[in-house]
Amino acid sequence: MKKTACIAVALAGGFLIASTSGFPAWGDALSPASLHISPRFIAKAFEETGTPNIVTAVLADYRGFDTLLETIVVFTAALACFLIIRRPGDDCAPNFYHYRHRATGIVARTRDRRVLPDHNPAFTRIDADWTPQNVVVVTTCRLAIPFIQIFGLYVLMHGHYSPGGGFQSGVIFAASYVLLAVSQDLRALSRQLAERAAHLLSLSGVLLYFGIGLSGLAGGANFLDYGGLAGILGISLASGHSLGILLVEIGVGMTVTAALTIIFNLLSSSGTCSEGL
Repeated sequence: MKKTACIAVALAGGFLIASTSGFPAWGDALSPASLHISPRFIAKAFEETGTPNIVTAVLADYRGFDTLLETIVVFTAALACFLIIRRPGDDCAPNFYHYRHRATGIVARTRDRRVLPDHNPAFTRIDADWTPQNVVVVTTCRLAIPFIQIFGLYVLMHGHYSPGGGFQSGVIFAASYVLLAVSQDLRALSRQLAERAAHLLSLSGVLLYFGIGLSGLAGGANFLDYGGLAGILGISLASGHSLGILLVEIGVGMTVTAALTIIFNLLSSSGTCSEGL
């Protein structure tokens, strides 16, 4: 099967590379996109969407269907990793549980988790292969993570006016959770974003995007036509498009954040979501 898969990938890659011969030259001013599509976006984007950032207007409005499918692809990737890598609950328990005494740094090992519960104030549970602890790293990351997440919110909310949007902010949020796990452990990550909550957040982002599309139908417009949202709320057409773009960007950010966190959690723990980096 590995040889068959390699042949299939090589053939698909060859067809994709061969298809590029029919593309216009890079920067060709006479290409169809340069002659017809780009001038239309540049001249009408702000008027029709109320969004100064033309890239965001194109991403979330003019080609909203494509972005919806991209969001579904990200959600599907996390779901596929979960179905392939995630181990059953009985296989996730380690052979030994390791704990570090907070005051002395001495590490204890036991087979019975009940001997030293995770909430014991005198001990902190550690991974079997990740026993070192650096107070400077832990404290620095703990101070930096809130600012990283605030920046992620800024990138999301200001995607209308400056470079940013749901995909970028989602990656920033996911990076903050990865930093938390790397500086401490996966259990610290799970305490802030539990596995079930991450899956629900990923699905909620897709449903929010899809729901905004349905609101267009409810307002008498087409699917993902934010003009219908403007009719429902009684606001101007440009304001409706601007609000619709913001809401779908929030949905994209939710899905990307959760999906990347899920994938990191699964890959770094070999499917146990409890120990390992």
